[in-house]
Formats: sequence, C-alpha cells, structure tokens
Amino acid sequence: MKNFVYFIFFCTAFSACKKEAQAQLQFLDEYLLQDSIYVKNTLVGGLSGLDKANGFYYFVVDDAKNPRFLKAQISIEANKFKAVTFKDVVFLKDSTHTFYTNNYLDLESIFVDETTNEVNFVSEGSINYKNAPTIFTTDFKGNFIEKFSLPKPLINEQNMHHNTTFEASTKSFDKKGFWIGMEGVLKSDGVEPTFTATNSPIRITYFDKKSKKATKQFAYQLEKITKPAKGNINLNGVTAILEYKKNRFFVVERTYQNGYGSYGNIIRIFDAQVEEKSTNIIAIDSLQTTNFQPLKKRLLFNFEAVQNKLTNGIIDNIEGITFGPTLANGNQTLILVSDDNFQAYGKQLNQFILLEITNK
Repeated sequence: MKNFVYFIFFCTAFSACKKEAQAQLQFLDEYLLQDSIYVKNTLVGGLSGLDKANGFYYFVVDDAKNPRFLKAQISIEANKFKAVTFKDVVFLKDSTHTFYTNNYLDLESIFVDETTNEVNFVSEGSINYKNAPTIFTTDFKGNFIEKFSLPKPLINEQNMHHNTTFEASTKSFDKKGFWIGMEGVLKSDGVEPTFTATNSPIRITYFDKKSKKATKQFAYQLEKITKPAKGNINLNGVTAILEYKKNRFFVVERTYQNGYGSYGNIIRIFDAQVEEKSTNIIAIDSLQTTNFQPLKKRLLFNFEAVQNKLTNGIIDNIEGITFGPTLANGNQTLILVSDDNFQAYGKQLNQFILLEITNK
C-alpha cells in the first residue's frame, strides 16, 4: 500500500512538473543582408512582416507607394544562417477592383493560408489621411479577393493614434483562424506607454476562418520605457506576434527612442497566455471604464543581453517573427527580421535573428 501511495505521489509530482515546463529562448545567430539587393529590379528593404509556408518564407514590404511582398528561401546549417535568397516579388495591382486605390496600404504583416493558396495582409492605413486599417486577402499574383469585417472597437479610426494601429498577425495554432495585434493603445482604452507604469492595453483579436468574423478579443498590457529620453520620440508597442501553442503567444515589443542613433531600439519578447480568467473584450468599447483581466505575460528574452553577439551591438527595428527549421536536437527555431525603413532615417540593417526554443 505504501509503495502504491509513493507511486501515485510520484506520478502526480511528475505530471505537475510537466505542466510547469515553460518555453525559453536562446540566441543562435545573426545574419545581415547586404545593402542594394534587388529582386526583379526592385530594392529589397522595409521587411515588416514574415511568415513561413509551403517551404518558403514570405515577407511583406512596408512601402505604401508600391505595396508588395517577397518570396525567399532561408538556409540554415549547424545552427547558423547560411543564406537568405529572395526568389520573387509580387506587386498588389488589380484593375478589376477599386480596393487598392481606395485604401492606403501601409502593409505591416503577412500570413499565408496553405490550404487555400491565399495570402493575407494587415495594413495599418493612415489615421492622418483618415484611412482606416484593413485586413484583406489576395491570391499569389497579388489580385485582390476580399477584406475582413472588423469588430466594433476597431472600426473607428478617430479612436486610434496615427501609426499605432494594426501591426501584427499570426495564424492560429490549430489553423482554424488567425490573430491580429494592435501596435498601440486605442484612445478610449488607456494611455500610451511612458517612463512609469501606466494602463496601456492593446487589443489582440481572433478571427474565425470559416465565418470570416472576429469572435474574441483580449487585452495585452504594454511595458513602460526603460531608458531615459534623449530626444522627443519615445515609443513602445507590439510589432509581431506568433501563436506557438494553443492560446500561447510570443509577443515582440519594440521601444524606439530617437537621440540614441543606431541604438534607439529595445526589443523584448514576451510569453503571453490566454487563461480562463482572461476577459473577452470584443464587446467592450472602452477599457478605461471597465474592469478586465489582460493576458498573463512574462519576459522571455531581451536583446540587450546579447548585444555583444550582434553587429556593432545593434538590435534593429524587429517587426517580423515566424517559425524556422527544426534543429538536429529536435528543438524548434524562430526567425526574426527587421524593417530598415529603406534607410530613410539613417543607416539601418536588414537584420535576421535565429533563436532556439527550449523548455525548462
């Protein structure tokens, strides 16, 4: 009887330990794309979103004057980048619809549906130009197919701050839908992050693929800015998300501060989780006047800890994240990419980062 009790205790303890295993991230490698790389006479840059599908990697280009996406292969050997080779560029032009001409397509994220062979885009629009953010679908030739209807809290561009609207996306882990993340806070929900802790929740929304409707939405609290100001721009927001397990996300937060030159970015990756007590806020117009439970989050990785492993100690403007290949040890990898803004604001990097996912 005593041995049986010990056996039950051991199984229970072992099960508890397994449940408590948490994802960890380890830096493996950095790769810099050379300047002035062209694909079909088009400059490679502005890589603002990233997805892996059908054995290729797809990048959205942040260029509102000429919206497009790129197709590439990424080779990794012995836990290191070997090459990033761009194969094609596709422009979003379709004379049979007015969607492209009627919308300001400031593309920030991309995800590919392998079952339908469709490409989905997230555009933050332009609040200054009174042009709302959108989520829409094309074929692989860039021809417009349809756009998604948005839930009530996300249809009023007057309630949004310029350049902080739709920024991030991820296919759901079960492939039945997708998630869209705001970069910044709605005016009715809270205040933009500053140097002290504030109520700064963004909204992360789930869309069901079958009904093509948003069915749930959760709040994610942004961090405060940790370095002192040296200039007049001090921002923090979410630039990329990836659902790596059901209701579990890698969330990239980027702080940008001018006055620091090439060292103005702080990039942190958080583990965010939807719990039973997390509030579905899809029917809530204002989070400032409502009690709600945001996603549980914990810091996974801060690139300040690996500055000595990066070119000139620089972590650039990371805006894309997706799964990389599985390593020889069986662990999954992540690939991240930076948006160099076509170097319009000074010297920036087309920077690729390789991370290993481990469990402890």
